Amino acid sequence: MMIELHPQYIVDDKLNKKSALIPYDEWELIMEAMEELEDIDAYDKAKALDEETLPFEQAVAEIQDNDFK
Repeated sequence: MMIELHPQYIVDDKLNKKSALIPYDEWELIMEAMEELEDIDAYDKAKALDEETLPFEQAVAEIQDNDFK
């Protein structure tokens, strides 16, 4: 996903960039992309553990059973 940004910069008296302002809708796109990357990273880490896996339905059932104990 390529996000086209339209930043505006805040500069100091020597015109060095100090901060950037971006439109809120672009900020939301950036946050969504970061969340997706975090999900991918978590998946990769879980796969690397090489532990026994459970089908989703079984995992949900076990969690629900433990909630009522």
